[in-house]
Amino acid sequence: MKKYLVLLTILCFAFEVPQYSQKRETPGLTDFGSTQQLMVEGKPFLILGGELGNSSASSLTYMAPAWEKFRQMNLNTILVPVYWELMEPREGEFDFTLVDSLLQISNRNNLKVILLWFGSWKNSMSCYAPSWIKTNTARFPRAKDRDGNSMEILSAFSQNNLDADMKAFSALMKHIKKTDRQSTVIMVQVENEIGMLGEARERTRRADSLFYSPVPAELIQYMQANKNSLLPELKGKWEMTGFTTEGNWEKVFGKSLATDEFFQAWYYAKYVNSVAEAGRKEYDIPMYVNAALNYKNVDPGQYPSAGPLPHLMDIWQASAPAIDFLSPDFYNPYFRKYNDEYTQKNNLLFIPEIRFESGVEAKVFYAIGHCNAIGFSPFSIESTEDPQNEAIGKSYSILSQVSSQVLKNRGTEKMDGVLLDNEFKTQEIVMGKYKLMVAHDYTLGWSPEASKPGWTETGGIIIQEGENDFLVAGTGIVITFSEGGQGNQSVGILQAEEGNYVNGKWVAGRRMNGDQDHQGRHIRIPEGEWGIQRFSLYTF
Repeated sequence: MKKYLVLLTILCFAFEVPQYSQKRETPGLTDFGSTQQLMVEGKPFLILGGELGNSSASSLTYMAPAWEKFRQMNLNTILVPVYWELMEPREGEFDFTLVDSLLQISNRNNLKVILLWFGSWKNSMSCYAPSWIKTNTARFPRAKDRDGNSMEILSAFSQNNLDADMKAFSALMKHIKKTDRQSTVIMVQVENEIGMLGEARERTRRADSLFYSPVPAELIQYMQANKNSLLPELKGKWEMTGFTTEGNWEKVFGKSLATDEFFQAWYYAKYVNSVAEAGRKEYDIPMYVNAALNYKNVDPGQYPSAGPLPHLMDIWQASAPAIDFLSPDFYNPYFRKYNDEYTQKNNLLFIPEIRFESGVEAKVFYAIGHCNAIGFSPFSIESTEDPQNEAIGKSYSILSQVSSQVLKNRGTEKMDGVLLDNEFKTQEIVMGKYKLMVAHDYTLGWSPEASKPGWTETGGIIIQEGENDFLVAGTGIVITFSEGGQGNQSVGILQAEEGNYVNGKWVAGRRMNGDQDHQGRHIRIPEGEWGIQRFSLYTF
């Protein structure tokens, strides 16, 4: 009997199942090329996301039909509000039932989650603060206007307000670290679209006292250290006072509404930084803030002022080092402009919210390919009634296929993105020895949609895979080629094929010759179609 036990023991060791570590990989950011990479489960990750409508996540019943929509639109991430009023209905009593359920369902549907902390502010107002805060204005004061009227905005100058927010947020992050063993949560947005409305700054007694006190030494030190790279808005006001480094806000920056906004921005950022620091002590994952963009020529106070807007980037970066990056929410037509402005000052681009409308399917290629965005997310993504035919889902389908190539080439000269419309009908790209002229498919006049008034937005991503080898993914574009240098040789298409990536491997489809490449004169993905092509060039 003994020898059989010995043999059984030997067999158990011989066929022992490997014991894998249960230690999870914490999501994080790492330097990569000229930008940063979002790391999830130890691997680079591209966010193909959608943000839920403000109230959708408050009801699991309401959310029930949405999960299949997300699958049909090829999302890999959803942006989900966490409502302070529901999470802490009574002071010090936390209820994470809703959060836990949403994360569990997301995980079952192979979706990552970015949590949106609807805490002290949401779209400037404090509508998601718990009732025990809203009804106790003596303990939790509001901002005031110049007439002394209380506003529906919690004061950023109240320690009680800050302490309550920090306590709630840190409890949330502690709970996520303890329970989210699958690393479903990959990032957190701290507050939502912070900004003053009706006034450029608060007019509480505490705010006035600080406004007429010396400008914080940390800001002065930052400005002196970055004097040659300050953005024009801040540098211009400082220069007008002779680069004064001592005195109150008006002495250093002059008397203006812009100075009021600088002041409010510093203390908003300081408040948010304290909340983020409290959360990161519990669970240190990437955190960002988002901005309601100002695009009309109006004064501070007439738009959500003092938030993480591009002209205030210096102040926010100096005052909120615990925030990894600042993000734009798009509800205006100036997509290129604000993409460029949110990549200033080494700021990492992420678009957490953009109006869910025609054109987002093209904009996503430009943001990711040209501006190195780590992700993209239309707002109220669950509102569609026809998810299977949503254009953004078709863009996400091909982006998910080429995501490994995109992630490998972020921050390099080997990748670019294009966005074409009525104003920008062409875009020139130089890659290696080749010049690529990318045009809207309508310029050929071949598209069945070409006769319709108004051109839709189209776009794509182009990646140089080798000296003569390229990949293009997108919709509604045509590419012609010439030599990028000073030579006089012509450029031809050696070969081109369409196809798909299946489990990361290229599966070729048609060889795109004859009419498909106009007898060797261009590469084309027609308007209304989405595709991936790989092609090789040569000179003659």
